[in-house]
Amino acid sequence: MGLLTNRVERSEIKAGDHIYTYRAVFAYSHHGIFVGGSKVVHFTRVESSSDAADEISGLSSSCPTFPDCGFRLPNSNVVLSCLNCFLRNGSLYSFEYGVSPSFFLAKVRGGTCTTAVSDPPEMVIHRAMHLLQNGFGNYDVFQNNCEDFALYCKTGLLTLDRLGVGRSGQASSVVGAPLAALLSSPLKLLIPSPVGVATVTAGMYCMSRYATDIGVRSDVIKVAVEDLAVNLGWGSSNGGAIVEHQDSNHLLDR
Repeated sequence: MGLLTNRVERSEIKAGDHIYTYRAVFAYSHHGIFVGGSKVVHFTRVESSSDAADEISGLSSSCPTFPDCGFRLPNSNVVLSCLNCFLRNGSLYSFEYGVSPSFFLAKVRGGTCTTAVSDPPEMVIHRAMHLLQNGFGNYDVFQNNCEDFALYCKTGLLTLDRLGVGRSGQASSVVGAPLAALLSSPLKLLIPSPVGVATVTAGMYCMSRYATDIGVRSDVIKVAVEDLAVNLGWGSSNGGAIVEHQDSNHLLDR
């Protein structure tokens, strides 16, 4: 891994790693937590529409290797799938934690790294498996998406401001790019060179991403996964009680 790419081989990832792959010709990335045993826990949209259902279509019915691939509780958007079905023939990438500010700013594309430090793998897996049985609330592309899920599993951090942009670097990039272009527009009158304007715009974009990174934000708190539903007002509507007696580790051993 480095400045150019976070691409890794399957043999390089370990249980508790935050992994991702690109969808729609690099238009966006899909994130999850590798929990070992060729299994990934991830958060996605699960609705009745064909477009939304595409993310998990056929996981439980067509996977030739793992019969529990595609497992999820009713009304939950947290899914357990095998690594093959998660990647869907895409390349494998590893999300980086604890990077320096300069390294973070050098990464032009959001959703690849954070300055925040990861918790131990055992805690990461515990959070992921707990959320598989209890849900992670409603999916929202800007405030509660797959990257937000993986970031929480790795760090236990949540943002206090539920009305703003979530922890996702992808969401911050989507918002930051047009904002930087808008703020730099008046500078065209002061900086005649297109290169100069482009440089200023790029700088604003990078700084806006850095300001929303969970490693530097001041509006984040650490929340235990057992208290997550209470803190966010989700209640127990995701059916966690249904499998309260079930040992989640059996899903990793199949």
